[in-house]
Amino acid sequence: MNTLSENNLSMSLGEDYPEIREQVKKLCDDFPGEYWRKLETQPPSGSYPTEFIEALTASGYLAALIPEEYGGAGLPIRGGAVILETINRTGCSASPGHAQMYTMGTILRHGSTEQKEHFLPKIASGELRLQAFGVTEPTTGSDTTQLKTRADKQGNGYVINGQKGWTSRAAHSDLMLLLARTPPADKVEKRTHGISTFLIDLKEAQKHGCEIRPIDAMVNHNTTEVFFDNVPIPGDALIGEEGRGFRYILDGMNAERCLTASEAIGNGRWFVEKAVDYANERIVFDRPIGQNQGIQFPIAKGYAELEAADLMVRKATAMFDAGEACGAEANMARLLSAEAAWNLGEACFSTHGGFAFAREYDIERKWRESRLARTAPISPNLILSFIAQHVLGLPRSY
Repeated sequence: MNTLSENNLSMSLGEDYPEIREQVKKLCDDFPGEYWRKLETQPPSGSYPTEFIEALTASGYLAALIPEEYGGAGLPIRGGAVILETINRTGCSASPGHAQMYTMGTILRHGSTEQKEHFLPKIASGELRLQAFGVTEPTTGSDTTQLKTRADKQGNGYVINGQKGWTSRAAHSDLMLLLARTPPADKVEKRTHGISTFLIDLKEAQKHGCEIRPIDAMVNHNTTEVFFDNVPIPGDALIGEEGRGFRYILDGMNAERCLTASEAIGNGRWFVEKAVDYANERIVFDRPIGQNQGIQFPIAKGYAELEAADLMVRKATAMFDAGEACGAEANMARLLSAEAAWNLGEACFSTHGGFAFAREYDIERKWRESRLARTAPISPNLILSFIAQHVLGLPRSY
């Protein structure tokens, strides 16, 4: 395996973690396109890939980043990225299970000893699912500092009131990592202050005023709206210090950027393989359509963009694993990988022509997935504004 070293930072080039790639591919072979297409014909309540997630859990892949002392594999984030990339590269979808990889990091880095000992082994074994991340709200969008969901102190615990939107997998998760204001925004010196992070028992919360409503969306992302109406939670649901939750979430967002970027790389590689195979096999005017520059150039350009994005993903994960600040790199990896996958999706779609619209080819399904990656969990414009302000030193644009 070739490696690249710079300033004592080392990253692998090529097919790193070959055993994991092979094992994940073998698992995914049991869940072909037909499995995913059938799920999309179900109502939101029945469209979650339960069997697939159970297989990933049983094989230990969703516990890959949990330390061995808590029952996980203790892999670095690069190992987790390889798992998610491989899942998407096979034509499966990693999104129904990926949140567990980056949300549990908040517990690991900022939770108490009791919280880690109680929750992490159960998450690793699959006894508990931590797949829900309650951040986005209908009235705040990307401006997380203006969220309205409140956690008011009451006795030894808190009472939650508010609403979360686009909270994926809440209906299929036992736990939710929730961001809520403790003091109101106008009572703090900085916008990022006064936001706290809680680990919510969703099953218990639904008995006391929490309602989860599925959203029927373009992509089978099992997303929901979550409403909190005077929902009581215990004091030990608080992660870390009260009012410092925004900083805790930022830590996890770098992991999220790295991991979801790797999924986009996987989708891009799936598109390349499908487009190249079809371009070589499809004969029109007595020659393969891939002989035409109008077909091969978009695929070739997309491949070049994908390789460049992959290098940025590797750099970001290497920096994350080395404990270095990687906000810029993680965001750039996310931006470049999503763009590369989308461009390859367009090229693959055009290569297949009318057949791309047929569900049996799975291209339109993966195309929709890749379009989502250009919007969520972070928009390209927010990434560009971050780079402009915090990397290049330009004035804040919003």
